[in-house]
Amino acid sequence: MLKKWLFGLASLVTLFSFNLTIQADRPHYTITTDATYAPFTFQDKNNKYVGIEQETMKAVADREGFTYTMKPMSFNSAAQLVSNGQADGIIAGVGVTEERKEVYDFSTPYYKTGVAWIVKKDSNIKSLKDLKGQTVALKTGTSASEYGKSLQTKYGFKIKYFNDTDTMYNDVVNGNSAATFEDMPVIQYSIKNGIQLKIMNPKSLGNAGVYAFAVEKGKNKALLASFNKGFAAIKRDGTYDKIVKKYLGATQSTFSGSKKDNSSIFGILNSNKSAFLKGLWQTIELTVIAILLASIFGILLGIMGVSEFKLIRGISTTIIYIFRGLPLMVLAFFIYIGLPGVIGIKIPAFTAGIITLILNEGAYTGAFVRGGFEAVEHGQMEAARSLGLTYGKAMRRVIMPQGIRIMVPSFINQFIITLKDTSILSAIGLLELTQTGTLIVARNSQGFRVWAIIAMMYLILITLLTWLSNWVERRLK
Repeated sequence: MLKKWLFGLASLVTLFSFNLTIQADRPHYTITTDATYAPFTFQDKNNKYVGIEQETMKAVADREGFTYTMKPMSFNSAAQLVSNGQADGIIAGVGVTEERKEVYDFSTPYYKTGVAWIVKKDSNIKSLKDLKGQTVALKTGTSASEYGKSLQTKYGFKIKYFNDTDTMYNDVVNGNSAATFEDMPVIQYSIKNGIQLKIMNPKSLGNAGVYAFAVEKGKNKALLASFNKGFAAIKRDGTYDKIVKKYLGATQSTFSGSKKDNSSIFGILNSNKSAFLKGLWQTIELTVIAILLASIFGILLGIMGVSEFKLIRGISTTIIYIFRGLPLMVLAFFIYIGLPGVIGIKIPAFTAGIITLILNEGAYTGAFVRGGFEAVEHGQMEAARSLGLTYGKAMRRVIMPQGIRIMVPSFINQFIITLKDTSILSAIGLLELTQTGTLIVARNSQGFRVWAIIAMMYLILITLLTWLSNWVERRLK
């Protein structure tokens, strides 16, 4: 009996080791995508990423024997991660253009798309000529936006750009823009999901171009070859056509949930509770870590700012000036997208987000910490020094205790700002509350209800944080 058990265990270990060897031999890639581009890539009602591109990539990977990690984010961020070598490829409705061919190598095109032009349902606009002097909304990076821009001179309209599809649509729905141009299958899917727009041309205005998988120019040739070979196989056996038909023919409830799930705030909250909870936890995690580390960094900068040495004060002033002067989103993009291209080391999105918050919030904290110390009456320092205390001891025992009490309200305010600033990190793909809301709206087109839920969750968090901060302030008095 013991021999059989040992034999079985040995067999299991051998099989496990064999599987690990196979897994290790399989190439693994990092692929980026636009997370809000239904029906090509979006989150379904189970919070899984689905769509024509997602199933196509999975089918190709299965055929070609490679694995990958999919990183959903905004289109611009997704494209830049590939161009600077942080990701291996992008599948995100990337139109093939001559300009992009200078930066990327493209696969065999997997989708040919046409352009629709769209207005809100009750619009008085009847033809493209009516757009003269009006504003047209376009999404950056899409083939439809390039096509729309090509018509600007002919029809005399103004253009403004958006980074995500839903915001662009709602700008038209709310009457801030008169029209938009969009790829036909994308707008058709959104209208099925209840967006209050209408397509003005039953047939496409023209060929917006083709979509293709892309890698950094001159890099990842094996991945590109695998994609082309795998795509040819799923195209040949009909798998790809089934994928396209599945998503283009989908009804609203197939991926977005039933009408009941999306017709009320409580329905949306109930059907998406797991997504909201994950986004909430990510926001809390970012906030707590950033508050702790930024406070330490800021206090250090503040102490340096009142040092008796001019050089140390200068270093503190320079750091505060730089990181308080940079917009948070610019700093996030620089750390996550720009810096790795220089140092040659990939920085995870969460790490980049934390570093961004530490530097930005720490700089503001450093400024008011320095101000708090300087607000203590100068006679306090003179009295301490006259009693024989060194500058350092006088700061620790006399100035700092009084200064900290002065700056407590500023700390409370900075904690709240840190919580709100986490929303900006959705731009680099962090799935916190704001990005969670964006993904849900991209699926169900219920912008007002979803953002009402997100706003209430932020308000509750800020209220709790304020209560906690006020309690700490009372304890310090």
